[in-house]
Amino acid sequence: PIAIGDRVEISGVAGQVRKISLRSTTVVTNDNIAIIVPNADFITRSVTNWSHGDPRVRFRIPFGVAYGTDLKVLERLMMEVAAEHPKSLKDPAPSLFFNGFGDSSLNFELSVWSAEMTFSPRTYRSDLYFAIEKKLRENKIEIPFPQRDLRLRSGALDSLLATSAKSE
Repeated sequence: PIAIGDRVEISGVAGQVRKISLRSTTVVTNDNIAIIVPNADFITRSVTNWSHGDPRVRFRIPFGVAYGTDLKVLERLMMEVAAEHPKSLKDPAPSLFFNGFGDSSLNFELSVWSAEMTFSPRTYRSDLYFAIEKKLRENKIEIPFPQRDLRLRSGALDSLLATSAKSE
């Protein structure tokens, strides 16, 4: 079931239900585009109703930090990021998950609850990313990028230079 005001996602279209008529439902996206969805689609296709019953949704924000980062400090900083956003809920409490060891980073996920999925989920997610980046930069915690080491075997550089000189 859907109702006017619900935030739904169907067939790749996400938006707020604005009008329900006999044959179709009008869904308005965050870009203010009205999409007319045949009501049959709500029966035959998979529908996600983000606001049905309880508008609270958990946002999962993945990010990585450099190896060697003090993880207790990182956890404290991420809890500050969650608490400082006015749209973050205190209950359920936010949490930080250590997702694993990446090629270039320690991978984490900040998990924060909010009711913003109904109104402006993209803005809320973006706000959290900006806040994470700022908090990490202020505390001199590196956000790494992929790096590769290049090793040349003995004589390989001479051979490469000789080949390059011949082609010129």
